[in-house]
Amino acid sequence: MGKSLLIKAFIYTLMGTTFIYIAIQSKGDTLWNPVTLIFAAVAAMDFWVVFKLLTQYFKSKNKKE
Repeated sequence: MGKSLLIKAFIYTLMGTTFIYIAIQSKGDTLWNPVTLIFAAVAAMDFWVVFKLLTQYFKSKNKKE
């Protein structure tokens, strides 16, 4: 189970990085347009999931030892 948590965390990291890249590319005249904010919000949620997955991974790893 530990390996699958790391794989999921890696995938979510890639997704979050991709959404940040798309948000940077989609900015128009100003940074505060709705599309950029939506992409940034999705990226933030992806990184929150990564944090939770890594926390769960390290808790299960410490429990096994």
